[in-house]
Amino acid sequence: MHAPSSPRRVLVSGAGVAGSALAHRLDRQGFDVTVVEKAASAPAPGRGHAVALGEAAREVADRMGLLPALRAAHVGRRLTTRLDAAGEVRESVRGADDALRVRRGDLLAALRAPLEGRVEFLTGDSVATLDDDGDAVHVAFDSGDFRTYDLVIGAEGPHSNTRRLVFGPERPFHHYHGQVFAGFSLPNDFGLAHETVVWEAPGRRASLTAYGPGEPAHACLTLTREDPPYTVFGDPWAQRELVRGYFPEQVWQLPVLVREMWRAQDLHVDVVGEIRIRAWSHERVALVGDAAWGGSLLAGEGAGKALVGAYVLGEELGAGGPHGGAFARYEELLRGGAEKVPL
Repeated sequence: MHAPSSPRRVLVSGAGVAGSALAHRLDRQGFDVTVVEKAASAPAPGRGHAVALGEAAREVADRMGLLPALRAAHVGRRLTTRLDAAGEVRESVRGADDALRVRRGDLLAALRAPLEGRVEFLTGDSVATLDDDGDAVHVAFDSGDFRTYDLVIGAEGPHSNTRRLVFGPERPFHHYHGQVFAGFSLPNDFGLAHETVVWEAPGRRASLTAYGPGEPAHACLTLTREDPPYTVFGDPWAQRELVRGYFPEQVWQLPVLVREMWRAQDLHVDVVGEIRIRAWSHERVALVGDAAWGGSLLAGEGAGKALVGAYVLGEELGAGGPHGGAFARYEELLRGGAEKVPL
């Protein structure tokens, strides 16, 4: 027995920007979509670091009907101050921020709101095994559930579980760029609003960003390291200890940032790098967003590309015909860079 030429049951693994955008696009084209997400909840609206959406991402947001909500959630950044290693001001630059910049929580809320009651979300769960028999993909979940889909799309970010299950371990695909970062939110007790302050020393960088008065601030500690510290990524306290050791100075707000890093409930520690993989699909499984081409979550630089990539993949699948052709066209368009896709 052969599956229909135009598959309709799709599992999207990962409910970040890429996964939510793809679910939005496929739902609008009549697909039966399920999204599985390991995290129990998403960043709340008004929370999370801001991500900048370029021209192609704004065009996609407009086509998806999301642009009014995103413009209403725009956060400006009118002042950037750079400090030297001693904490002295090197420069302060004022200017209008022309980019559409929204908090990650607001972007996800805009993507997911239209899916309420239409797309099934399995939160707090993850894919355990995938069995692609040529006609369908049989999926076992960590929860013990077992289901069958026409297609599975991995959208879990640079450390994609789907990519590991189908293409093998991450290390051959991950190209380390020599830096480690720790990002987290903290109380804005600094009197900052619509600005960023950056402290810089050889091999290290600390930034503090605030979008509005009375709102949480966001910090990022970045360090240069020759080898990626793979051994600490399974231990949140070892991650904190590693980062703390690189920021011993009692200057500027560094002691406060290190202290708040230990307390942060949303701490995210990762390496700066990128994924390079020969193909983004295999049989009935494909990758989208940072799982396919992306780098780290540093500064939210991949959100716009994830939005565009998910839109293109959704459009190609929605055009009908064999899924293999849709996957091939999607990859051909995106290989040159999501910001260059002709929309």
